Amino acid sequence: MPKNSISLAAKSIAVLAKDVRCEFRSRYAINAILLFGVTTLTVVSFSIGQKSLEPAVNSALFWIIIFFAAMSGLAQVFVREEEAKTSTILKLTADPNAILLGKLVFNLLLLFLLDLIIAPMFLVMTDVTLHNIWLFVTVLFIGSVGLAGATTLIAAIISRAGVKSALFAVLSFPLLLPLLISTIAATTASFSPEANQFSDVGPELKILVSYAVVMVTASILLFEFVWEE
Repeated sequence: MPKNSISLAAKSIAVLAKDVRCEFRSRYAINAILLFGVTTLTVVSFSIGQKSLEPAVNSALFWIIIFFAAMSGLAQVFVREEEAKTSTILKLTADPNAILLGKLVFNLLLLFLLDLIIAPMFLVMTDVTLHNIWLFVTVLFIGSVGLAGATTLIAAIISRAGVKSALFAVLSFPLLLPLLISTIAATTASFSPEANQFSDVGPELKILVSYAVVMVTASILLFEFVWEE
């Protein structure tokens, strides 16, 4: 492996480790996304009651919970740097690509933690029957990668704005709409007793993979310009 690749990986890990240490001191992002996700899920569960909903409705509710829970905490990865006045030091000591990759992985770990807690609770509290667990896990994984790829760059853009939280959600929703439509359609199949095979959602999976690749690549290409401005 080339030395520059090793150096980039080491610097990215250093940025990730710094963010993990800061998060464990404050626990702001973890508490925000988990509290919002669990609270919203509880409200949805009580609203539904004993009603049996269509797979498409259950799928839409699940991804709405994931989306808004993510919006409550993922922006902190860059907002924290601006509020603590450490962004200038970070610019001087780390390569932009290393900063992006470290913070992208950090946001991805937050999303995986959210998925790990919310998904089982959603299945239990809404009494949804999961007909293909591997399809569900695959969609959840790829969807989380795409979500992290898009929101990490947006977080860098809005970090110096005045109304950060509102602006983060407003900018994220149009960009994430294709992702949400595809994840809802694919998740619906995993909840459905008829069309629950990977072949039944081939187009949706292709869109999800393409979206994740494009978002991560675009973030890498655009981040230096956004970060240095």
